[in-house]
Amino acid sequence: MQYSQIVDQVASTLEQAGIEPYRHEALVLVAYALGIEVRELQRLIIMRQDTPLSSDATAQLMQRIETLTQRRAQREPLQHILGVAPFRYLTLQVGRGVFIPRPETELVVQAGLDWLEHQHQVHQLTQPRVVDLCAGSGAIGLAVLTERVDSQVWAVELDNNALQWTQRNVETVCEQYESTHAAQRYHLIQGDATQAASLDELQPIVGAVDLVLSNPPYIPLNTPVTQPEVRDYDPQLALYGGSADGTAIPQRVLDAGYQLLTSGGCMVMEHDASQGAALAEYAQHIGFTHVEVCQDYAGRDRFIQAIK
Repeated sequence: MQYSQIVDQVASTLEQAGIEPYRHEALVLVAYALGIEVRELQRLIIMRQDTPLSSDATAQLMQRIETLTQRRAQREPLQHILGVAPFRYLTLQVGRGVFIPRPETELVVQAGLDWLEHQHQVHQLTQPRVVDLCAGSGAIGLAVLTERVDSQVWAVELDNNALQWTQRNVETVCEQYESTHAAQRYHLIQGDATQAASLDELQPIVGAVDLVLSNPPYIPLNTPVTQPEVRDYDPQLALYGGSADGTAIPQRVLDAGYQLLTSGGCMVMEHDASQGAALAEYAQHIGFTHVEVCQDYAGRDRFIQAIK
């Protein structure tokens, strides 16, 4: 059977399961089963080339593809099947017990990095102190660590299960970026992000942090998640914002960020599309200035940026 036919069959199964984009995910699964990159599989399909396999090897390959396809058709997240999730320039390990990083959160990192660059250009800010609250997989803090190689990054995560994934990613990323002294610049702390200013490990930098970034739990309790990949696999602790409108935990994270920041410091925090105005008002109420609600790729309110 040609690779194009295999991909078509997998795509058909995924389409019937209600998965989008089914064609792309079919390519990813078949490429993963073959142990090659998607672009190489696409080249083989275009060139109508197939790798000769013995009958036993062919049977094993088809069984592997069938198993992967059925897992995805049953709505197991693609990232869990692959064991990794892309985030900016990183490939992070993910699985049961940790929130899968989303493309929208990359905008939070970019906003923070843009602000740091502006501060560097205007005020000669170097060696910025950055705190990642609700670290999860470590995506936000590790992205800053590797893209801003003069930064010192502190990351706070409460959940034991999530923390295991954070630690795995820290080890891998710090090894990959050893030349930038990444391991010496990253500080992982287990604790409540809403009480970050009281954590012993953060005491030396309370009131002296340049940038706080966060993707806290924010889904409103009155609109529970229905998508199986999120509902059944992402940890509940990382999803719901602790109140009907989902703003209770984000508000406490804003409180913590305000305490950590130096005067003139910046906080960027992701939120639900329905929460921008309410959280911006709250941020101003506790003392933040220049509060801006920013949009995601789809034009929805997605994060606030505020200056202390």
